[in-house]
Amino acid sequence: MQLPLLALAMASFGIGTTEFVIMGLLPEVAADLGVSIPAAGLLVTGYALGVVVGAPIVAIITNSLPRKATLMGLASMFVLGNFLCAIAPDYWFLMAARVVTAFCHGAFFGIGAVVAASLVPVNQRASAIALMFAGLTLANVLGVPLGTALGQAWGWRSTFWAVVAIGILAVSAIALWVPRDIPHSAGNILKEFAVLKRPQVVLTMLMSVLASASLFTVFTYIAPLLREVTGLTPHTVTYVLLLFGVGITIGNILGGRLADWRLMPSLMASFIGLTVVMVAMVFTSAFVAAAIATVFVWGILVFAVVPPIQTRVVDAAVGAPNLASTLNQGAFNLGNAAGAWIGGAAITVGIGYAELPWVGAALAVGALGLCMVSQALERRDGGLVSAADAPACEEC
Repeated sequence: MQLPLLALAMASFGIGTTEFVIMGLLPEVAADLGVSIPAAGLLVTGYALGVVVGAPIVAIITNSLPRKATLMGLASMFVLGNFLCAIAPDYWFLMAARVVTAFCHGAFFGIGAVVAASLVPVNQRASAIALMFAGLTLANVLGVPLGTALGQAWGWRSTFWAVVAIGILAVSAIALWVPRDIPHSAGNILKEFAVLKRPQVVLTMLMSVLASASLFTVFTYIAPLLREVTGLTPHTVTYVLLLFGVGITIGNILGGRLADWRLMPSLMASFIGLTVVMVAMVFTSAFVAAAIATVFVWGILVFAVVPPIQTRVVDAAVGAPNLASTLNQGAFNLGNAAGAWIGGAAITVGIGYAELPWVGAALAVGALGLCMVSQALERRDGGLVSAADAPACEEC
């Protein structure tokens, strides 16, 4: 089952690169298109909102289609969107192209996570999901820093051309390696939306929103923060982004292993650690060595929460795993959009780059609070899915 998971990881590498690389190229994009850095930051918000809006629409459209054909179609849509980004003549065309690209994002990761989990034994599901998401983390190790360096050397458009090539390879890998006979019960997609009535599903998705908002409030503006506060050169920023990518790769693998062991305790510990490291960033960002070390630890903790959250929402959404998994990707990206907007708004009203981690820490505390409420409800109900939710499960 390694080759199908590798194909999914390859596609997630391309999608992760195009989502995150824009943060490292904000100054270049802003200068080339004649807009401010906060306005360029809205390209992150536009992408994220495209995921939020596109996830349920694409889930409905593709519900009855075979899983392999759906994944190939979504990866092809990703290629088209990045082609449009590469040829964008102005800011608004680029914004529209980013939204087109984003439409495939939520459904691909949502459906891909369920497919990955279906290919392994039950006790290895979180690890399989983490392996698929390893492409996303590897994008931050290689794709983002290399894409940033490429964009700085040859213009930001060259980065999107490179991502188009990655996307073509991913479509080919899915066609060759992902099996055709993936179990899939189409069901009634509209009835499956009843899953959103379950408190545990909603709480988990809200955790996704706040976790992502905590990250993107700061990460959207990480390049200007490291340049203006820490005093790093653009070239050095590329290496720091590489180190951040190494951190989130470690965090993704660690989060998958811990979730297979004890999901909720490890998730709460990750949120506590994330809060602490973001507070620390306020004080370490002015010192080169300390700032770099903090960014690395931040990367580990921020992605340690992804596999357990994705696994928990699938477990809570009995009867509608594909829909819930896809909508949870929308929730993550709603947090991305909110975080990018919150960070930009904070800068606009006069909050400095060095103080942005305070905002991220507050959002992480909110996610921790939701995690504690979720566990308390699970103990009260005697399980993740309460008796009151059971009829909805059968209905779905």
